[in-house]
Amino acid sequence: MPTARGPMDVDIEGEPPFLDRDGLKLNRNIVRKEFSGDMVGTSEAQMIAAFTSTPGSAGYVAIEHFTGSVSGKSGSFVLQHSGVMNRGDARLTVTIVPDSGSGELAGISGTLQIDNDQGQHSYVLEYEIA
Repeated sequence: MPTARGPMDVDIEGEPPFLDRDGLKLNRNIVRKEFSGDMVGTSEAQMIAAFTSTPGSAGYVAIEHFTGSVSGKSGSFVLQHSGVMNRGDARLTVTIVPDSGSGELAGISGTLQIDNDQGQHSYVLEYEIA
């Protein structure tokens, strides 16, 4: 399976919580990314996050639209995020939405791993193009 890697810049535009009750806070964020390396382009995501009163416990879902190129093939596709933190133990799944690819990325499938090392974000995209 081909792999694309590289750094990315992340900008999060948070909104005030739309629910703040019983130790829970729910809010919406707009997340914009700029990818470099094997993926070159930009993305924008809408994220809904839930924060609990227990430190390190939270969850989020997001839909992200990427436009640019992957290993020289241009187009766009959509990523679906599902993240959970259980008292600091983080689990994140990011999957390319089936049949969301366009241009030379039509038929793309796969998963994206996001790493954050002291504020420096990077990605690993494992993908196939049918």
